[in-house]
Amino acid sequence: VQLQASGGGLVQVGGSLTLSCTASGNIDSLNGIWYRQVSGKQREFVAGITAGGSRNYEDFAEGRFTISRDNAKNTVYLQMNNLKLEDTAVYRCNVAGISGRAHVEYWGEGTQVTVSS
Repeated sequence: VQLQASGGGLVQVGGSLTLSCTASGNIDSLNGIWYRQVSGKQREFVAGITAGGSRNYEDFAEGRFTISRDNAKNTVYLQMNNLKLEDTAVYRCNVAGISGRAHVEYWGEGTQVTVSS
């Protein structure tokens, strides 16, 4: 399975973006996670959604970001509202879990989000 992330771009403070992470195969049984990383800093968790649809968020994302999934489209989304300068980062998606008898994990390429004043 390959993951393709898209939707990043340049947006002003207070603006919105929706990131998409589309898989080349079925990901119904897998969990989806969005991470972000600023150059020179550690990667940090943003939001996750389980195969069953349960969601959790890092504190900075709570109330502003919404993670969702559309299994018919093999896609995990990250809706980001009220963006702040500190949200500028490369965002990467991860899909992982049990498939058959094996644990699998897939990473997408990053998509750059730049928030300007």
